[in-house]
Amino acid sequence: MSDSIHMPFLARNLTVKVSPDAHLVGLTGTVVGETRRTIALDVGGETKTLAKNVIEFTLDNEGELIQGAMVCQRPEDRIHRNYRRN
Repeated sequence: MSDSIHMPFLARNLTVKVSPDAHLVGLTGTVVGETRRTIALDVGGETKTLAKNVIEFTLDNEGELIQGAMVCQRPEDRIHRNYRRN
């Protein structure tokens, strides 16, 4: 797992790769906010709020797929957390 997961997500480009909602797959936008359970994206001037626990995504077109359920904590807590490597 790369260090990307420990960095702040704000102002980074996020692309949804996996979601039970087919309309969200492929959605790309700039992260404008993050809470413990949600990520807010600016998609063409419109803000969309996504639940972290049901999506898998990439940041800045990096190859690593991040499971949203693994990052369901406050952003400031995620920075110092140790994650299991698969």
